Amino acid sequence: MRRRRRPATLKRSSGVTKSTVMPQLTLFGSGETLLVDDERGRVSYTPRFVDAAIAEGWFTELRAGVSWRAERRMMYDREIDVPRLVGHFRLDPAPDVTPAAILDAAYRVTDKLQVPFNSVGLNLYRDGRDSVAPHNDHLNEIRKGFPIALVSLGATRRMTIRAKEQPRRLVHVDLEPGSLLVMDYATQLHYTHGVPKTTEPVGERISLAFRVKRGQAAPDDAGSGFYR
Repeated sequence: MRRRRRPATLKRSSGVTKSTVMPQLTLFGSGETLLVDDERGRVSYTPRFVDAAIAEGWFTELRAGVSWRAERRMMYDREIDVPRLVGHFRLDPAPDVTPAAILDAAYRVTDKLQVPFNSVGLNLYRDGRDSVAPHNDHLNEIRKGFPIALVSLGATRRMTIRAKEQPRRLVHVDLEPGSLLVMDYATQLHYTHGVPKTTEPVGERISLAFRVKRGQAAPDDAGSGFYR
């Protein structure tokens, strides 16, 4: 009787753990790691998109300068606190009050990817109790064919990326400060991603999620539907 093959667990110094029977990670000379690259989508991770000094400066500016908001949402017929603080800036054009760190990050991400990002959603994870459940982005809000780019600042937190259907590919990636994660549009159809809670001692983290939106939200709605 043949033994059932167990999924392999692969680890890399870049903080990536991959539980799957798919081929190993593809590593590039630039430090970019290809986490997913198949007919269901493409996800890449660059751990040192900006250096530590720049990442620390951005974090300090945004932590103090953004008007962070607490939100509530409906879940299972009851209203609950969203377990993180949020912010949002439009980029087409960016208002005069936009922090310099946002403008600098937007310029660098747009220049690298050659994508006309027009929106950035911010999330502040205050400790290990803050999280975001597995999800895909709202497809009615983002333009088809354009990727989502995620810049991480502050403490390292783990993201889990999971295929919705067989084969159940599973990737864990530790999002380091100054890193860039890029998910193409197709991944929002076939994969979920989330940042789980952790009992480990962990500092504050800020994420910047750059998107090409179909249309900008009204001021009262800004920030709704933003994740990571």
